[in-house]
Amino acid sequence: MSAHTLAGALSLLGAIACTAPTAPPPKPAAAAEEAQDPKAPVARWGGEAVTAADLDEVVRKDLRRAENEFRERAYEMKKAALEGLIAKRLVEAKAKAAGKTPEQFLDAEVLSKVRQPSADEVKALYDRAKAAGQPVPPFEQARGDVARYLVQQKQREALRAYYDQLRAEAKVEVLLPPWRPPRIEVAADGPSRGPAKAPVTIVEFSDFECPYCGRAEAVVNQVLETYGDKVRLVYRDYPLPFHPNAPKAAEAAHCAGDQGKYWQMHGKLFANQRALALDSLKGYAKDLGLDAGKFNACLDSGEKAKLVEANRKAGDEAGVSGTPAFFVNGLLISGAQPFEAFKQLVDGELVKK
Repeated sequence: MSAHTLAGALSLLGAIACTAPTAPPPKPAAAAEEAQDPKAPVARWGGEAVTAADLDEVVRKDLRRAENEFRERAYEMKKAALEGLIAKRLVEAKAKAAGKTPEQFLDAEVLSKVRQPSADEVKALYDRAKAAGQPVPPFEQARGDVARYLVQQKQREALRAYYDQLRAEAKVEVLLPPWRPPRIEVAADGPSRGPAKAPVTIVEFSDFECPYCGRAEAVVNQVLETYGDKVRLVYRDYPLPFHPNAPKAAEAAHCAGDQGKYWQMHGKLFANQRALALDSLKGYAKDLGLDAGKFNACLDSGEKAKLVEANRKAGDEAGVSGTPAFFVNGLLISGAQPFEAFKQLVDGELVKK
């Protein structure tokens, strides 16, 4: 075993669960700024001026997302560092008991037991890389590099397995709290399902033309059925700019809501995501037995457009960058996540009540 390999063994062991960089992430811009009078100009020319409030309005969503990413990245770095520290100390204890240095111990117990790849394994990996279109030199020239790569891969796998073994033997208990996204205040304004006094409120920002939002409907229904009167769902519109039919579909749902059938139209729209043109929306109103004259007048006038836009703006202010986005008592779940993702947050919130 080479000295270079031995020198890197401990660092490799500590890094097997780490994907985050070791350098600290940059501070988000919002954290570095001092509070500024919203009316104060940040630029002026002639008789025009841009105020701090104008600037905040433009960058609020991106700053909120940057702050959230900063916090999550910092947590992942801390978690990875903890895994590395556990691995280092477990190995050091084993090495001390054996009267060896950690490097000598890992060489004897793990690295020296990793077998060299066979000629067939080397050729097979080379062929796969070539078939995948990767630029590779002739096999005879690349043989050594491919073999070394396979050895390093096997060493990494062996170290991971040994680390898991040491953790199990020592009965390691990780007490670092799980990652929790920052709690964001989001107004629960909009059509809702569930009691107003439910201990958990889920505010969903969604788009009737978004396929991922459609897929999330089954999970949302599962959450409501599982938790009953403990959960309230509030739906808010967040039509994406590349979904041309989404804004009008959202208006149609609110127009149906004026006649007491918001959720029936809501379900109809998600069941027909590829047919959301104006004529189709009016057809769904007929299917639901709505007063066609009132519904069509509501939809054609665009009277609900301001409401839809207000919902979208609220999503921007909350840091929504895609759909669906759910705020479970202010804790963000982004994307079409499985039931377990909701269960973890909902259960955590219920424990506090």
